[in-house]
Amino acid sequence: MKSYIFSNAIANRNRVKFLYNLHEIVLEPYFISRNKNGKKVLYGKIIGSNQIMTFEFDRICNIKTFSFERFSPVIPIMASYN
Repeated sequence: MKSYIFSNAIANRNRVKFLYNLHEIVLEPYFISRNKNGKKVLYGKIIGSNQIMTFEFDRICNIKTFSFERFSPVIPIMASYN
């Protein structure tokens, strides 16, 4: 169920809010993958940050999708020219 919610949010470029280790996270989700230990993870950018973070699916709960808030992914192109 989590994969379905996050896949729709990624496809529609919707922000999501969830609890991760009992901390509330508002995120712009980028993609779903597996880490080197085989656990399913979500990659995304926290609102107000420029860093891409990894979140394990096992620790995510209470997911809410903001269907009216869309985002445009930030791709650091200028860093490759420096």
